[in-house]
Amino acid sequence: MSKSLLTLAIIAALSATGATAATDTASPEQELRAKATAAGLQPLPRTAPAQRDNPTSAEKIALGKMLFFDPRLSASGVISCNTCHNLGTGGDDNLPTSIGHGWQRGPRNSPTVFNAVFNKAQFWDGRAEDLKAQAKGPVQAGVEMNNKPEQVVATLKSMPGYIQRFTRAFPGEADPVTFDNMAKAIEAFEVTLVTPNAPFDRFMKGKDNALNSEQKEGLGLFIQRGCTSCHNGANVGGQAYFPFGLIKRPGADVLPPEDKGRFAVTKSASDEYVFRAAPLRNVAQTAPYFHSGLVWDLKQAVAIMGAAQLGATIDDAEAGKIAAFLGALTGEAPKVDYPQLPLETDTTPRPQY
Repeated sequence: MSKSLLTLAIIAALSATGATAATDTASPEQELRAKATAAGLQPLPRTAPAQRDNPTSAEKIALGKMLFFDPRLSASGVISCNTCHNLGTGGDDNLPTSIGHGWQRGPRNSPTVFNAVFNKAQFWDGRAEDLKAQAKGPVQAGVEMNNKPEQVVATLKSMPGYIQRFTRAFPGEADPVTFDNMAKAIEAFEVTLVTPNAPFDRFMKGKDNALNSEQKEGLGLFIQRGCTSCHNGANVGGQAYFPFGLIKRPGADVLPPEDKGRFAVTKSASDEYVFRAAPLRNVAQTAPYFHSGLVWDLKQAVAIMGAAQLGATIDDAEAGKIAAFLGALTGEAPKVDYPQLPLETDTTPRPQY
């Protein structure tokens, strides 16, 4: 072998050895990222995937935004989607359970609308397969907006501004102002309500200092304790259903006995007290917690879940670290300006109190 070829071979061998050594020496942050990935945790995408049977457009999103904020979708003319899913307060109303038509109080805590597009299904019991189906529910629920599809359509058709908007959002349709299209437009807007670039997302993308030491310890505990068995994916939950009280059922102060969860949907005894695992994105902003809305402190919620779901005692120090990690799931909320809504006319149905 010539001297030059021998030199090249030695350099190549040394380079390969160096690469192996570098790979074998992972930093604590690299190891933590690897554990998080193996546990099913993912960074949140900046945009949501396309929705089934509902291609989006700028016109449809703009219409959906107007409908989301319009209280005239309710029978009383008082309650809008934003009433219970307030985009200024974490995408929910920060109440134990929402107040609806005639000051009635709903049966469950209002989930955040932020990142809801990443959930497997909507509502605590998963009774709506997507955001289109979900948008129709509260409008018709007597305890919420208490309206009827035909009344909603009559209201929308009474305003020329809405007729023009629906025509642009659903081109080519002979009668674009329909209850189904109302729901599709709201879905198109809600798909944009994504909160990316949380400290956790930046950490998962390689920025070691995006999490502080307490948050890193909390992430490690979140994985070690088994929280990721239920809370995984990009939305850190919202992907599957589990009994609330898998190991030890909480008392009525947390788990009201009359609400049997998914059982109301499936009528299967095995689904009694089964609920969709709560998505944990922005959870530090969405107290109170659980479907009952009866727990206001995030550390307390962590401790309750440890006992109920894992059969583990999570002390105050560990709960504090896990809560600190959960705070690192708060992302950047989209800037949403309040829309100018179409004016009513003499034919617009009057409010019903």
